[in-house]
Amino acid sequence: MALQFEVMGRFNRARASKLTLPHFVVQTPMFMPVGTQGTIKGLTNNQLEDIGCQIILGNTYHLALRPGAELIDELGGLHRFMNWKRALLTDSGGFQMVSLLHLADITEEGVTFQSPVDGKPMLLTPEESIQIQNKIGADIIMALDDVVRTTITGPRIEEAMYRTLRWMDRCIEAHKRPDVQNLFGIVQGGLDPVLRDICVRGLVERNLPGYAIGGLAGGEDKDSFWRVVAQCTAALPEDKPRYVMGVLKLKHNAMANDERPIDSTCSCMVCKNYSRAYIHSLITRDAMGSQLLSYHNLSYMMRLSKDLHTSIVEGRFPEYVRGFLRTQFPKGDVPQWVCNAMEVAGIDISPCCGPILD
Repeated sequence: MALQFEVMGRFNRARASKLTLPHFVVQTPMFMPVGTQGTIKGLTNNQLEDIGCQIILGNTYHLALRPGAELIDELGGLHRFMNWKRALLTDSGGFQMVSLLHLADITEEGVTFQSPVDGKPMLLTPEESIQIQNKIGADIIMALDDVVRTTITGPRIEEAMYRTLRWMDRCIEAHKRPDVQNLFGIVQGGLDPVLRDICVRGLVERNLPGYAIGGLAGGEDKDSFWRVVAQCTAALPEDKPRYVMGVLKLKHNAMANDERPIDSTCSCMVCKNYSRAYIHSLITRDAMGSQLLSYHNLSYMMRLSKDLHTSIVEGRFPEYVRGFLRTQFPKGDVPQWVCNAMEVAGIDISPCCGPILD
């Protein structure tokens, strides 16, 4: 196992930890930005380091298409290829079963894609997914799972869950670099608590370095989302990392004359130097607008993750959550799903709540 996981503090199920990976020591909770093809669009590696980015997610499917796993391997792996000295995670390519479903055919063998680049068929099996990820060389690699949208019901959900477990075994067998890369399994089962429980138990029995909760953010309501996450985190090992796989409307005319920063509480470079009006003027006609927004959004998420970590370690997590909700909902109109989730988390947010929105 190529990781060490040390819990530094906890409040009920919330954990602040130190996750030591081959290329970097990561603090959790953390946010992982998506660098589909070895880059976070619009931002340099130095900028990412400056705002505290600890780990980047690369997309196996797209990297295998361009520039190709063989080339990345020949050039020393993705870390060296993109000159990123911190941690990397690659997904399995399985999400494309959902996002490119009209181009895919799913069987027990694997997934056959019609390449959106040249139209040629590409078979992605569990073995091939792992072989590609071994060549890419990320610190954390993901097992190929059978992904189904949470809005789908019926026997397809159960079929996908059991296939995910069978493919997990094939991924374990195919993984040739367990000394330097950590293979995570993905919990599937849709919104069915029975199927989720079967999948969690099956993956835990396989004693993996870490676990992801997959198959969410596919159109389900937020109340269903947090209940699945709560169920899975309650059953997953306490001594291993967990990974949940899952909008500023600056085009609106009301922003055109707004001299305020995007977020008055934010100290990032963008909020210090640029107004909403300026970014609004760029957003529809210049790439700089998107770059500034990306910088602010990632800065915000990195600061939020760090603050969560610190509040848990210092034993003031409930107070931090209440302060966050007061800022987000100054009128006390906290949505019902948030209230429900906080009750299960053991955090009293009644001081933040006015009329409850259902």
